[in-house]
Amino acid sequence: MNNPNFSLDAVRSAFEALFGICKWAIAMMKYHELLKIVNPKREKVAEMNAMLKEVRARLKEKMDALKEVEDRMERLEATYQEKLAEEAALVAKIEDCNKKLERASKIMDGLAGEKQRWLETVARLGEEYEYLIGNSLIAAGMIAYSGPFTAKFRTELEAEWNEQIVSLGVKVTPKISMKDILEDPVQTKTWTANSLPNDNLSIENAIIMFKSRRWPLMIDPQSQANKFIKNLAKDPDEAPNSIDAVKMSDAQLLRQLELGITFGRWFLIENVSEELDPALEPILLKQVDKGGNLRLGERTIAWSNEFRFFMTTTIPNPHYTPETQVKITLLNFAITPFGLEEQMLNQFISQEMPDL
Repeated sequence: MNNPNFSLDAVRSAFEALFGICKWAIAMMKYHELLKIVNPKREKVAEMNAMLKEVRARLKEKMDALKEVEDRMERLEATYQEKLAEEAALVAKIEDCNKKLERASKIMDGLAGEKQRWLETVARLGEEYEYLIGNSLIAAGMIAYSGPFTAKFRTELEAEWNEQIVSLGVKVTPKISMKDILEDPVQTKTWTANSLPNDNLSIENAIIMFKSRRWPLMIDPQSQANKFIKNLAKDPDEAPNSIDAVKMSDAQLLRQLELGITFGRWFLIENVSEELDPALEPILLKQVDKGGNLRLGERTIAWSNEFRFFMTTTIPNPHYTPETQVKITLLNFAITPFGLEEQMLNQFISQEMPDL
């Protein structure tokens, strides 16, 4: 190949047929020289590929191991969060239980002191059981008959009835009164908060008003009962459907009464005279048929059990016939000097000594 005569031009000029052989020989020599360079590189590449394959295999193995570790980490993290939530729930439950234990301890401490009172209450109720018939007789008699009378006369009446009942051999609590038997202190607070005077006569009147089966007609020259009924009707716990207040002279009285009875409203007739309208008799006598209907005038209307009926008169000393009185519960709300003293005393105490 280094011979200067061994060139393509020299060979071609010498013999055309050898030109191809010369060209092939030169090409083969170049190929041979290139192979001496390329073959080591190919061997190196093969070696590197083998190493790469081995490394990739190890990498895949490590990646699979890493994936397994990551999956395990995720499971452990989920378990950790679950345990944290469980711990928080247990802590909350512990706090709740501690609070309940604390409250239970307070209740137990408080009830420990109540034991004696309960024993006394049981003993007292056992004694009162023996007086139940006589006490009930006093209460029933006062509701039925004492409404028109003053506080002083009621007290004398109760004292006389006590003596008479004892003389008949019926046990009765000494000096018991209708107020002692039937009063609900919580209910009384509601009444006095709605403008009922806080004297015995007024409280007794309210008890009779709501315990009697007949509708009340209140002698009310100072309008105390009128104000009390209107204020009480504004309390949704007492009168869910409010109140209608009309005068006896109102031309639409019966029509408004129909609506009040149907929709279960409270109904107050003011300024009643000594003669009641005969049209009111079905209401006063509660002439409700088995179908729950009431005939008022020429009309038949549905009777609502929520309906409440009240009447007031400003006449200080009215005279109602016995026929009228057997249809109503007559209540005397007129203020006597004694009642006025009691109201003033209550006002004075509430201002000067509210702790009482």
